[in-house]
Amino acid sequence: MLKSYKDKSWFKFISNKYIWVLLFFSTWMIFLDNYSYFDHRILNKQIDELENNKKYYQEEIKKDQEKIKQLKNPEQIEKYAREKYYMKKDSEDIYLIEFEGDTIEKDSRK
Repeated sequence: MLKSYKDKSWFKFISNKYIWVLLFFSTWMIFLDNYSYFDHRILNKQIDELENNKKYYQEEIKKDQEKIKQLKNPEQIEKYAREKYYMKKDSEDIYLIEFEGDTIEKDSRK
């Protein structure tokens, strides 16, 4: 006696309506839905990048707040102006020393 293909276990598995519903649902959720797995991965990467940016900017804010606290002192204001903007007193001379690797060479074709 030959067994028909309807009696085989793989046919029973494939013809099960719950398996088809599960396959359809899984495919829909992974690939086609607005909240698909791939979209979530992309969004999670963006969230991680934004959190890293947030940490960076919070650290920069702390550094700037420290600088602001220091600049409330008149001596620190003078020091900052001398270092950042090369300001000087009337009786002083300022010499800027540049090394070869410190500056960008200008294009000689202009």
